[in-house]
Amino acid sequence: MTNEIEHPENDSRYVALTVNKGIERPDPVNPDLADRLRSLKRKSLSTDDFLAGILAGDINVLSQAITLAESARADHQEQARVLINRCLHATGRSARVGVTGVPGAGKSTFIEALGKSLTAKGHKIAVLAIDPSSERSRGSILGDKTRMEELARDPNAYIRPSPSAGSLGGVARKTREAMLLCEAAGFDVILVETVGVGQSEIAVHSMVDFFLLLQIAGAGDELQGIKRGIMEMANMIVVNKADGDNVERAELARVQLKNALHLFPPHESGVEPVVITASASEKRGIEQAWEQVMLHREATRANGFLERHRGEQALYWMHETINEQLKEHFYRGQKEKIIAAEERVSRDEISSFAAAFQLLDGYFRDR
Repeated sequence: MTNEIEHPENDSRYVALTVNKGIERPDPVNPDLADRLRSLKRKSLSTDDFLAGILAGDINVLSQAITLAESARADHQEQARVLINRCLHATGRSARVGVTGVPGAGKSTFIEALGKSLTAKGHKIAVLAIDPSSERSRGSILGDKTRMEELARDPNAYIRPSPSAGSLGGVARKTREAMLLCEAAGFDVILVETVGVGQSEIAVHSMVDFFLLLQIAGAGDELQGIKRGIMEMANMIVVNKADGDNVERAELARVQLKNALHLFPPHESGVEPVVITASASEKRGIEQAWEQVMLHREATRANGFLERHRGEQALYWMHETINEQLKEHFYRGQKEKIIAAEERVSRDEISSFAAAFQLLDGYFRDR
């Protein structure tokens, strides 16, 4: 009888249809998450509520604030702007580290090993991971909490994946906003993981103090696939997976990469980049890597580069935000004209350049 009430379709009259009981929701990876979600009040928080919760280190409020900043709604964006501005006095004290590398270099494993090492020393770390998205479906796995299962359970660590579909500049800007909110919440180390060697590294480099490039040996030419620009941006190169039969190859790759760095101009920070080997799976080289981050931080503080670099980054993101908003406003207000221009261009009735200038001229004339 109970089964019939729950699923009327199971009545004997419906001989061709049977409805089975659904699967219960599995427990989350983080056992503390269930309690957090149960205690989370689904009410709209005021800017004062957000500010108080973030400054108190409330992870639930921090997550909601980041979601607010990522929202496309105009009222959410306005509230997020006000909130971030009010949080600025509590930001800027963390070590900001970008981690990139070729696919398969072990970025997530390295970050988890580094994160666990830092939380064991009393640090609070936030991992902001730009997650690969499908350009066709716009779907994203957001699997960093699965790949960093041990770190995800650490009460002194916070992992926030963000899908990379859409405007790269927009995603990177939201990552910077999330970084500021995490700093205000008391996280003293921010690790930004990128999707891999590519255009996103330039954006991430513009929001961190230290840029770490992960490499692997034994996969062919160690220098192949690495753009000169990425090499020039790196403050340290870590040849990961230096374990087992790969130790000698990793050391050879380290020497090759170190020699290659000598061909580049001096680094803008005034601190010479270093190359080390490590094995994230065996927790070797992790301490050495962090020592280099701290040495770089001390040196750039002493020579004034850290403060100057952060000022330049703030200006960069001001201009990036202007460009992004202008682009969004242009496309939002010109939909019909753009569609008409696209049809004319596709039929070779007008060149793509002429069509673009006509649209721009009309846009500015209407202002």
